[in-house]
Amino acid sequence: MSIRFFIAWASTFVAWMAGSFIVHGVLLGDEYARLQNLFRSPDDARHYFGFMLAAHAIMAGAFVWTYRQGSADTPFLGQGVRFGVAVACLTAVPTYMIYYVVQPMPGGVVLRQMIFDSALIVALGVLVAWLHRTR
Repeated sequence: MSIRFFIAWASTFVAWMAGSFIVHGVLLGDEYARLQNLFRSPDDARHYFGFMLAAHAIMAGAFVWTYRQGSADTPFLGQGVRFGVAVACLTAVPTYMIYYVVQPMPGGVVLRQMIFDSALIVALGVLVAWLHRTR
């Protein structure tokens, strides 16, 4: 593992936490608040924030590691977008579809979850590709 890997991991962790706050705290926060039967209250959720940090650290490390396993010497932007789309299709899109089946989530909320999280993952793919570009 190189210093570039750890810089990318830390950068991705920070960007993912910030992006998730924007997606789920700002863009979808009001909608989640109306679904109190499905989500913890903000006060209760604070007690579990360590798990949120750990989950994002694990995801960021796995994301960067996976990118490094298959990256090619091609322009970073296209490669980052392709990687982000692939990861979104592997994670965010099917996860929210499955949640929709097992939880009484409104379809509009689920669609926005898939779109917003997929956009975030594509942006993270571009970030990681940019951090690993050849100079």
